[in-house]
Amino acid sequence: MGVPQEHAVITRLKTKRIRIGSVDVGGGAPVSVQSMTNTDTRDVAATVAQIERLEMAGCEIVRVAVPDQEAADRLGAIKSRIRLPLVADIHFDHRLALAALDQGVDGLRLNPGNIGGPEAVRAVAAEALARQAPIRVGVNAGSLEKGLLEAHGGSVPQAMVASARREIALLEEAGFDLIKVSLKSSSVLETVAAYRLMAETCPYPLHLGVTEAGTLIAGTVKSALGIGMLLAEGIGDTFRVSLTRDPVEEVRVAYEILRAVDLRHRGPEIISCPTCGRCEIDLFGLVEAVEAGLAGMTEPIKVAVMGCVVNGPGEAKAARVGVAGGRGQGILFRRGQLVRKVPEGELAGVLIDEVRRMVEEDKRRT
Repeated sequence: MGVPQEHAVITRLKTKRIRIGSVDVGGGAPVSVQSMTNTDTRDVAATVAQIERLEMAGCEIVRVAVPDQEAADRLGAIKSRIRLPLVADIHFDHRLALAALDQGVDGLRLNPGNIGGPEAVRAVAAEALARQAPIRVGVNAGSLEKGLLEAHGGSVPQAMVASARREIALLEEAGFDLIKVSLKSSSVLETVAAYRLMAETCPYPLHLGVTEAGTLIAGTVKSALGIGMLLAEGIGDTFRVSLTRDPVEEVRVAYEILRAVDLRHRGPEIISCPTCGRCEIDLFGLVEAVEAGLAGMTEPIKVAVMGCVVNGPGEAKAARVGVAGGRGQGILFRRGQLVRKVPEGELAGVLIDEVRRMVEEDKRRT
C-alpha cells in the first residue's frame, strides 16, 4: 500500500476514528482510497474479479451497489472471496441494509434523501451497532429531500449540510456514532462549500468526492480540484474519485491526488515534459513504455523522462533516476550523476531496469 506522509504545511482536521473492516478512517489515520464496482453485484465472479483488480491498484475500501434482494443475498459470497473491506450501497429500501448486514458487510452507505423515515433509520442503526458496522451518511445534491430543497431554494450546500445533520441526529438518538459523512455534488464549488461548512462542527470523519464527475479527463480535473482543495485545507479522511471509466482508473487518479498534496506516495512518480519543437526523440512512446514497464510497482520513486536539453538534464538530475533525450539518444542519470549515453531504442528498457535495480537497493538498505 502507499506510504503515508504528513505534509509539513497541512494540519488535518481532527475527527473521530472509526474502523471499516481492517481500515481505520479518521482520527489521524492515513487518508484512505475507495472505489465502487460497476459490475452487476448479483454476478459474484465478475464482482470479485473486479475487486481483486482494484486491490492490486491500491484500493483500500470497496463499495458495491445493492439494488435488490438478490444482490443483497450475494454479498456474503463476495465478502468470503475478497480481502478488502466491503461496503453496501443502499437506496430506497432500508430492508436491503438489514439484509446486507446479515450477510456480514463491513459498512453501509445510506442516502438520507431516499432511505425512509426515522423508524427505518433506527432499525438499521440498531443492527449496525450490534455488528459494529459503520454507516456513511451519504448526501447527494441530486437526491435531497423535497422539504429541504423547498426550504433552501434548491440543492445548495446549506441544504446538503442540513440533510446530513438531520440524519446524524437520528443515528445519534439511536445511540449510534460509528458515522462518516459525505456531501457530494457534480459542482466542484458547491461540493467544496458543503464540506467546508460541515467541517466547522462535524466530529465525524468526512468521505470526500465530486459525484458524477464525468469521463477520464473531465472527471479527473474536477476530482483533483475538489478533493485536492479540501485535502490541502486538512479536510477529509477518505475519498473516492468518481469516473465514467473502469474503476481501476479511479484508484490511479486518487493516488496521484494524494501525491500532489504530499499526503501519500504510492508507485513511481514519472516526471515528463509536454514536448516542443526541440524534442528529437519519440518521447510519447518512451513515456508510455516506461509507464507500462513500471505498472504494478508500489514503491514510491521519482523517475524523469525528458525530451530535450533545456530542462531535461536538470529534471533528470533532480529525480532518483532519469533520462534526458537528445538526437536519437538519451543520457541516463542516477542519483543526480550522469551514468552513460543510451541509444534511443534502448532507453525504455535501460530506464525500467535501472528503476527496478534502485528499488531493490533501497529494500536491502531497509
